[in-house]
Amino acid sequence: MKKTYKHLETKVVHSGEPDPRIEGAVTMPIFQSATFEYRGEASYDDVRYVRLNNTPNHIVLHKKLAALENAESAVVAASGMAAITTALLTVLHAGDHLLVQECLYGGTRDFITGDFPSMGISYDFIRVEDPETWRSKLRTNTKAIYVEAISNPLMEVGELKQVVEFARASELVSMIDNTFASPINFRPPEMGFDLSLHSCTKYLNGHSDVAAGACIGRADLIERVLHKLNHLGGVLDPHACFLLHRGIKTLALRVRHQNDSAMKIAGFLEAHPRVQSVNYPGLESSDSHKRARSFFDGFGGMISFEIEGGLAQTRRFLDRISIPIVAPSLGGAETLVTLPATTSHVGMSTEHRRSLGISDSLIRVSVGLESADELIEDFDAALSE
Repeated sequence: MKKTYKHLETKVVHSGEPDPRIEGAVTMPIFQSATFEYRGEASYDDVRYVRLNNTPNHIVLHKKLAALENAESAVVAASGMAAITTALLTVLHAGDHLLVQECLYGGTRDFITGDFPSMGISYDFIRVEDPETWRSKLRTNTKAIYVEAISNPLMEVGELKQVVEFARASELVSMIDNTFASPINFRPPEMGFDLSLHSCTKYLNGHSDVAAGACIGRADLIERVLHKLNHLGGVLDPHACFLLHRGIKTLALRVRHQNDSAMKIAGFLEAHPRVQSVNYPGLESSDSHKRARSFFDGFGGMISFEIEGGLAQTRRFLDRISIPIVAPSLGGAETLVTLPATTSHVGMSTEHRRSLGISDSLIRVSVGLESADELIEDFDAALSE
């Protein structure tokens, strides 16, 4: 009898696990094999082969990820960008048009602006918090709309429910990057999004030791994404599957701790006299707060802020902090700080970044698993004269 689980804390541990367990192993074994015996498969995509993303390690992950967001299906990929680019190339072809959120992860933006023109795919940017402007950008060849649950790096939350309604009314595929929120705080398929995308390198793995991506959503679309991924070759190797699988089991505990810590740290930063501005949807002062409170179960572990004194003081702050690590990426056990202008959004011109509100001195913080009180003490000391 197939087991079903009600709560996320149980799902992250037990959903998708083999039943019966393989040779009684409580932990899913690593199937470090590139190929498997032929068993009469009639379809190319059903042949058991590591590049086709159908080893036992892949299958368990697909089932677990689908269960976490109450979706029909899921597929993992070699990185978040492998998942994002494959999904976009699955639903868009030469002659098609995309509506895409204006402020989003630099890698995604670079792919759309740098690669789409040569593929014959057009796009228009939209302000995700302003639905009244979307229809003016809609064309007869528009096929999809792409947004982020929490934008990188300004932590904005748009009118996500209206994105779904607009997509349905306009017969578009609705796509959302849910990396910053994670399935613990938000499950896009429950709202009606067709495809939910993740850089599993971040919260889902949670230990800064593997690169992986995932696409979760409608079964028919996931099957198409899988077939495209099989051709493009963005496969997650079995050992990386194992590490991601292991990391997911602590996802609920980690994210809820990070939610609480980030809320405390954001409040401290907002009250600090040397901090000019703080971007965190959990703060009542945030323009996104009402939407985030309505859509999410938690506000996430990502904060961005600016301090007085511009770039010189920002660099002084980064030099003085002792607990956080100055490094790109996010979602791990360690608190990480970075300047998006020199990492995630370095591909954008200075003028373009500034027009979106991303200054050269904007600091992005990924809150880890350390004591929030100790992090606040460290931040306070680094901000002192």
